[in-house]
Amino acid sequence: MPNLHTKRFYVPETDQWITLKVSSKAIRTIDKLGIYEYLRQLKSEGVDVGVKF
Repeated sequence: MPNLHTKRFYVPETDQWITLKVSSKAIRTIDKLGIYEYLRQLKSEGVDVGVKF
């Protein structure tokens, strides 16, 4: 089982708060890339995150 956490992130480009259920590895990736770039990557993989770009 992955180590999941419910975490809120602020996306300054869209001026929105989003809540995601993310793994510890995903949190490290978000810290490295930034939340906006991480969400763009998820969207390109076909994951619906609920944020419009």
